[in-house]
Amino acid sequence: MAGPTTIKTDIDLSLASELAQQLRVDSVRSSTSAGSGHPTSSMSAADLLAVLIGRHLRYDWDDPAHPNNDHLIFSKGHASPLLYSVFKAVGVVSDDELMTGYRRFGSRLEGHPTPALPWVDVATGSLGQGLPDAVGVALAGKYVEEAPYRIWVLCGDSEMAEGSIWEALDKASYYKLSNLVVMVDVNRLGQRGPTELSWDLDTYRRRASAFGARVIVIDGHDLGEIDHAMREAGDAGGAQPTVILARTRKGRGFSEVEDKEGWHGKPLPPEMAERAIIELGGERHLVVRGPVPEPSSRPSPAVADGAGGVKLPTYPVGEKAATRRAYGEALAAVGVRPDVVAMDGEVSNSTFADLFAQAYPERYFEMYIAEQQLIAAAVGFSARGFRPFASTFAAFLTRAYDFIRMAAISQANIRLCGSHAGVEIGADGPSQMALEDLAMMRAVHGSTVLYPSDATSAAALVAAMADLKGVCYMRTTRGAYPVLYAASESFPVGGAKVLRSSDADQVTLIGAGVTLHECLAAADQLQATGVSARVIDLYSVKPVDTGTLTAAVAATGGRLVVAEDHHPEGGLGSAVVDALTEAGPATLSVIRLAVREMPGSGTSAELLDAAGINASHIAAAARSLVG
Repeated sequence: MAGPTTIKTDIDLSLASELAQQLRVDSVRSSTSAGSGHPTSSMSAADLLAVLIGRHLRYDWDDPAHPNNDHLIFSKGHASPLLYSVFKAVGVVSDDELMTGYRRFGSRLEGHPTPALPWVDVATGSLGQGLPDAVGVALAGKYVEEAPYRIWVLCGDSEMAEGSIWEALDKASYYKLSNLVVMVDVNRLGQRGPTELSWDLDTYRRRASAFGARVIVIDGHDLGEIDHAMREAGDAGGAQPTVILARTRKGRGFSEVEDKEGWHGKPLPPEMAERAIIELGGERHLVVRGPVPEPSSRPSPAVADGAGGVKLPTYPVGEKAATRRAYGEALAAVGVRPDVVAMDGEVSNSTFADLFAQAYPERYFEMYIAEQQLIAAAVGFSARGFRPFASTFAAFLTRAYDFIRMAAISQANIRLCGSHAGVEIGADGPSQMALEDLAMMRAVHGSTVLYPSDATSAAALVAAMADLKGVCYMRTTRGAYPVLYAASESFPVGGAKVLRSSDADQVTLIGAGVTLHECLAAADQLQATGVSARVIDLYSVKPVDTGTLTAAVAATGGRLVVAEDHHPEGGLGSAVVDALTEAGPATLSVIRLAVREMPGSGTSAELLDAAGINASHIAAAARSLVG
């Protein structure tokens, strides 16, 4: 890139002070040029970042993939002007790109940071997520890679109200993540006024200490205090994460906005920006770099795609087995791959992730009942090149949906398993019944959604998940049902299986999971009354097998019955109808059987019948179509 050729290293605090002013000026310039952004939120943390990048962050800026690089994560993602000004200051982004690219269409300098930039590990901007993601990176570094890198996280004081922050600190303390340093920019002002605790640093200190962190309280504008705190925090030889509480002033350095309400998320008007730049000492174009990481001979955690030496479990046709157990058994088999890691939300004896934990305890991480941190840990491991699998009851993934949504923006490759789905679970009642999960997972950008109906297909799809990109979700069933497929069957993602068919088929029955077994029973009932039914196992809900569906439409005169243990919105029926309407004109007569009333407790059989999704209801719906 064009720009100054002299790179200053090992800077003293005097030069760090100049660098901090440059970061403030560039935060003002870039946001004013874009006409949007958060300059005042950036100005408060400029001193912290100047000292960090100039004196403590061990990073080879010419090799962002260096395995020993420290990691810098802006949990306070709206302070992107500061982050991008840092990238200019270390010489990887030009002043021209900063001024003409920030927040512009097609630019990699987006409004909040994303991994479109090679120096960004995870997408942030939804507050309370950067620190939990960093916990995942720290777990990878300390326990799996055994690498010397540190993870430095910039948090805002407003996001300290997020429960996910405290989930992260709790797990960081439990796992003794001394390689994690959290810098909290306590600038007192949030979006609409003072934050909950304002400058009550003693309360912040007591809370962070109660969660097991080592806490250092400093004046966030005193470079000597910052330097001393970072030197102490950067010593990863202890057994605690470190939290640096920095008392700062929003808009620091420009008297017209410093510590003034009403300036959150607002760029300075051009004439005001000119005054700010003058007061801050004018434009500078320093290029500085701090210490470099140690050389490393460690290989990347990523291994070649493909099953390799994986030997999946097998199940005799007709034997009853739960797909949730098949998930755990297949996960343990896939664990032969050294980059596979697993985590669970304290239900591993129900999801059967405990089988992986028994086989590979060094690559299993218990997140307890902290579903947001569960997903964030997976995202952090993905950022380090691992293949994480995270499991819990499907209903509880709704609590972590924002993390799943952001995982897609982070370009993370994570594999999720939700067990105990639908009314099929029985007496536990609706609080435990995932009836929304297919809809929410289908809506995630680039996601894959799988719903196996027997143990053989579940095991095969677990192996396939290991090599998939993006957010991949598998829905598993609580109860044990007959194995339908021989071990030799293949289950390509995006495919479907036709279990019953003939040239005389009059109607198509489509199911997945428990409802596939009900469709098979319904087909038997229909056959006894002279009605021939085609049965499709739609194990891949996204992407869906449009070819198999359109062939069925043509063969059965457009008569379809879709049965799903899910609410009618966004699930199996929606996937089928969406695919067929996009495929082109066709005459369709579709009956969608789904859980339309609020269920209660009962046996599986009672609840499937009450919801209208068991074999008798499916057969009745098919007869109504056939006439």
